[in-house]
Amino acid sequence: MAGDPMRCNQNLHCHYHQEMGHTTEDCRTLWNHLEQLVKEGRLKQFLYRPNGQGSHSGVMNQGSTLSRPPLGFSKDDKIGTIQPHDDTVVVTLRIGGYDVRRVMVDQGSGADIMYLDLFKGLNLKLEDLAAYDLPLISFEGKAVIPKGQIRSPVQLGPEVVDVDFIVVDAYSPYTVIVARPWLHALGAVSSTLHVKIKFPSGDQIEKLLGS
Repeated sequence: MAGDPMRCNQNLHCHYHQEMGHTTEDCRTLWNHLEQLVKEGRLKQFLYRPNGQGSHSGVMNQGSTLSRPPLGFSKDDKIGTIQPHDDTVVVTLRIGGYDVRRVMVDQGSGADIMYLDLFKGLNLKLEDLAAYDLPLISFEGKAVIPKGQIRSPVQLGPEVVDVDFIVVDAYSPYTVIVARPWLHALGAVSSTLHVKIKFPSGDQIEKLLGS
C-alpha cells in the first residue's frame, strides 16, 4: 500500500495486505477482488452480502461459512407422500435415550404432552415429577388433571433439546405430543401438507418424513 507506514493507525491491521492502517473488513482492494470473483461465479458456495459503506457480512464475517438452504417447503417435498390427505405429522423421536414411536407433531399446541404409558415405559418415577395442576382437555373431550411435569431430552438427528413434558393419564393414539415449545427450541418447522419436519443442523437443513 502506498503512503508512510508510520502515519498509519497502528491499532488497525489488514490480514490481506499484512499491513497496519486499516482493517481487513474495510479493505477496498480485497472487496474489489471478491466482487470480481463473484462476477466470475467462483464464490457461489459462499455468503457474500455487502451492508453499505465500510461494512460487509458473509465471506468476511463468516469466513468459509457455507450458504444454508432456506427453511421452507416446496412442491418437491410432496414426493413420497400420498396426496391428497388430511393426516397429521407422526414421527419417531429419541426421547430419554429410547426410540419412541407414534410421536405427534402439533404446531397448533403450546403444550408438550407425555402420556403415562410412555412415562412408565421410560422407567421414570412419579416422585420425579414437578407440580403441574392446570387441567387439560383429552381427545375424548374430558378435562384431565396432569400427574405433573418432567424434563426429558428429545433428539432429532444430531440435535438435542430438553423438553418440559406435561404428564397425563388419558387415552391417546399417540405416546407423546411435541408442540410449539419444542419446534421453536429446535428452530424447526413442520408441514402437515408435506408430512415433514425440517430443521437446521450446522450448515444444512435436515428433514424427517412422517409415517
